Amino acid sequence: MSSLDRLRESLSDLDLSAMVLSNMPSIRWLTGFSGSFGLVVVTADSGVLITDSRYTLQAAEQCSVLPTVSFANPKRSEEVLREQVEKLGIRRLGLDHNHVTVAARQKWQDQMPGVELIPVDDPVDQLRMIKSSAEVDLIRAACRITDDALEMLLAKLRPGVSERELFWVFEDFLRQHGATAAFPPIIVSGPNTARPHGEPGDRRLESGDFITFDIGARRNGYCSDITRTVVLGTASDRQREVYEQLLKAQQACVVAMKPGINGRDVDALARRILDEKSLGQYFGHGLGHGLGALVHDTGRLSPVSDQLIEAGQIWTIEPGVYIPDFGGARIEDDIAITDSGCEVLTHFPKHLIEVAC
Repeated sequence: MSSLDRLRESLSDLDLSAMVLSNMPSIRWLTGFSGSFGLVVVTADSGVLITDSRYTLQAAEQCSVLPTVSFANPKRSEEVLREQVEKLGIRRLGLDHNHVTVAARQKWQDQMPGVELIPVDDPVDQLRMIKSSAEVDLIRAACRITDDALEMLLAKLRPGVSERELFWVFEDFLRQHGATAAFPPIIVSGPNTARPHGEPGDRRLESGDFITFDIGARRNGYCSDITRTVVLGTASDRQREVYEQLLKAQQACVVAMKPGINGRDVDALARRILDEKSLGQYFGHGLGHGLGALVHDTGRLSPVSDQLIEAGQIWTIEPGVYIPDFGGARIEDDIAITDSGCEVLTHFPKHLIEVAC
């Protein structure tokens, strides 16, 4: 079943005969169009991709499942949307309220006073969670880039190198491999590793530091996201204790990720294992998130997320421990859910690595 057919089936379940989509990852998944602006109107048997004049040729080349329409100044997108809605005879139109701003919705309503706009969750968000084999291959390729990047980065570690210098060489590595950063890289050291989303700065590495790399590549529209924490020099007893318990939790959660389980229960498993060493109090964020066209894609693994795990989904598994005035560690893999368990897509070693200095 095509992506478009899957969406139309979802619209029927929502009792909608038509919907407008504005979220670009959803539009790319549905049509293949990879520009920065678009609207897609879908009905039970028709539809249209609307974009602006920057993408007239690109939309026609990339989108084969729907006709395309483009516009140029002084025309506005809401005017073109009204024209296409009128052409398709739509009187009730669903909109993806998670992505449409209040201002955009008002503009649409002003243009189409006779059309009922019905806010719903974007059904494509849920459909995109189940990846095709081609999508998994693209994410697998992005993971290979970040695995290789980590190997390169560890070869650069020595006392006196700054976090920012490591950031620069990572950015260069991505360009050399035809990729861009999937998100602002987190490269932190020493006490900065107690900051889950710390930014690389001018701090220079010292012997005995924890060093955390949370990096991702985006290539061909899909992302990877991997985290490893290493020690420069010899690990202290406390560093080893924290890391080994964190690794125990992370590995157990990877094994637990199977179809039919609730992600909330896997998150709870990580916290129970960390609490064996009184470390659960230092794990404040969720266990992971969906991964795909966005690095933080649809789906969350956390104490408050009722998330059914299904074959075809891709998740990050990333417990962390962050202790003020000491430092922290995080271990993250990307996994694809299979019929019987999961495939780990990131392969850089997870044992505690002590980098000679």
